[in-house]
Amino acid sequence: MAIQTFRGFSLLLVISVCTVLIFLTFGHLSSIGWNAFSGLTRQVDEEMVGSGEVEETLTKIADSTKTNGAEVKSDQTSRTTPGAVPETPMPVLSRKSFKKAPRWDFDDIYNQDAPPRQTTCAESLRNSEDEGFKKAFLPNVRMFMHRTNMSEWNRLSHFNNPFGFMEFKHDEVMLAVNLIPKPNEPLLPPKTGSDKCLRCAVVATGGILNGSKMGKEIDAHDYVFRMNGAAIKGYEEDVGNRTSVYVHTAHSITTSLYLWRKFGYTSAPKDEGIKYVMIPEGMRDFLWMEGLFKGERVTAGPYKNNRPRNYYSGQYNETRFYVLHQDFLRYVRNRFLNSPHLNSSHWSIVRPTNGAFTIFLALQTCDTVSAYGFMTEDFRKYSNYYVERLRKTNVIFYANHDYIMEKNLWKRLHDSKIIKLYQKTVPETGSPSVTPKH
Repeated sequence: MAIQTFRGFSLLLVISVCTVLIFLTFGHLSSIGWNAFSGLTRQVDEEMVGSGEVEETLTKIADSTKTNGAEVKSDQTSRTTPGAVPETPMPVLSRKSFKKAPRWDFDDIYNQDAPPRQTTCAESLRNSEDEGFKKAFLPNVRMFMHRTNMSEWNRLSHFNNPFGFMEFKHDEVMLAVNLIPKPNEPLLPPKTGSDKCLRCAVVATGGILNGSKMGKEIDAHDYVFRMNGAAIKGYEEDVGNRTSVYVHTAHSITTSLYLWRKFGYTSAPKDEGIKYVMIPEGMRDFLWMEGLFKGERVTAGPYKNNRPRNYYSGQYNETRFYVLHQDFLRYVRNRFLNSPHLNSSHWSIVRPTNGAFTIFLALQTCDTVSAYGFMTEDFRKYSNYYVERLRKTNVIFYANHDYIMEKNLWKRLHDSKIIKLYQKTVPETGSPSVTPKH
């Protein structure tokens, strides 16, 4: 009799524990604002390789996201009830688990900042009547990254870099992320005087600028954006000599030094008061930022023992250094440059170019944007880079960028009068509509 009573009690205990666990798990899942579980469920059926891996991942995700009723807020702050179990990092997702870019239920949902500045500029791109652009453009999408919480980490861990933290380890990345200061001022200060229009030039490195004599026109803008190997000395007549904002990755700011040294390139732009904007392309960028913010050598990765501050020629200032938010980068890809290559086996390396991100950074902060040195319909006539004056080279198509899609987008934006694209040979006007890419 005692044995039967014990067995009955054990069975009851097991049933009770299972009931509590099910309640906690599904009670929590319903509280996650970005529907992580439902998105994962939908995706793994289509994309993940191996049914065993699907079941194991679903279990780990459900277990790792328990907050025991904690409220998760979208403004990067979390509030928990007394006694709540703290959130923990979700299990690391592997890019190899997906045959093509995963699409989550919350893929096209982004953090947003305060309402954007009001403009009185009549010619502002924000006044565009182009229906496609108006539908795709988010004027207050969050542009810059700073300290984040666990809920944000878990949300962004569903996206591959540079769009999120997929395959990264929380404790390693947070060493850098927690050092990123929250911007105290906008990237570009508002204009004073009667003309309130912020007029910006974005200057890329394309060979179309060779012999263009666009330097004075470029410098006449209120602000000038450049990126990557922005060689200026000796090329001022064609590309100007001012730089207000320099966009880069750890790879571009270091590699440009030895790739372009023979063309007279000695450093990244270093104008007094310049703003530096970094694209967090991969783990090497977070390691770079950790060394940069601390004023120390990089501790690991391809730039180990390098001193990042040396690459900014004395112009590094924490208040003038910005890191693009993954939501902004994903917004650019999802809404405007959603390449079909994302459906290929090499999907994880496909992303817009640094130049594309820079154009959209300008679109978010300026009233008018003029683009120079970007690919046009007649790109085969010009060298890959404007520094290549002695011989013509061909444009190199790397697998991680969809250059043709970008070329076509610049043309559509130009035809829609959203940007002004510098072209030497003006092609026939095509369709002016800017169709959002979903």
